[in-house]
Amino acid sequence: MNKNELVSAVAEATSLSKGDAQGAVEAVFDVITKELKSGGDVRLVGFGNFSVSKREASVGRNPQTGAEVQIPARNVPKFSAGKGLKDAVN
Repeated sequence: MNKNELVSAVAEATSLSKGDAQGAVEAVFDVITKELKSGGDVRLVGFGNFSVSKREASVGRNPQTGAEVQIPARNVPKFSAGKGLKDAVN
């Protein structure tokens, strides 16, 4: 399912217009992104948790030349599924 299909599914499930559903989906994504950007986390009980994890700097290799490449430290988004989502999938 891509973003347009998600918007269509939300519109059908909530009886909203596709424009309103797209606004709602975009708003949810924006709020989650802003919270993670500020260092917080988003916990949706029964669905899962969005958080930020720190990845340390490391040394990698260029596969074509074999030369060592420094990979800088960075923050990466992380999602862990909640019990409700895990149970629904299984």
